[in-house]
Amino acid sequence: MKLILTATVDNLGVAGDVVEVKDGYGRNYLLPRGFAIAYNRGTAKQIEGIQRARDAKQIRSNEHAAQIRAELEALQVQVPVRADGTGKLYGAVTPNEVANAIKKAGGPLLDKRAISSAKPIKSVGTHTVAVKLTDAVTAHVPVEVVTA
Repeated sequence: MKLILTATVDNLGVAGDVVEVKDGYGRNYLLPRGFAIAYNRGTAKQIEGIQRARDAKQIRSNEHAAQIRAELEALQVQVPVRADGTGKLYGAVTPNEVANAIKKAGGPLLDKRAISSAKPIKSVGTHTVAVKLTDAVTAHVPVEVVTA
């Protein structure tokens, strides 16, 4: 099955790539999750638009990634959550919530898959999350979890 990727997929390619995958993988995983669209003459024209959008969001070099890392590490990021009286959360802070909080604090829009923490964030306080910008550059962003 020939597909056009609309998002980066590990061990397969980046947005805008035309890939050949097994039918089941494409039909049951890539297409339903929106990671790819079927390849045909009409969608082949969309490749250029997808690649332009990818290039606009993409970190251009390690120097550019270092600049973004400095900006991210200087941000004051707060994530409002619901917690009990002792400071324990009703659940955990998700990477999507962290990405939205970084955007709200004035940082760039990040992919939630680039955000990780050493352990789940389940208490009020300051925690550090890692944001993988490139293979060589990772930002460590302090995130303050506060009660809403």
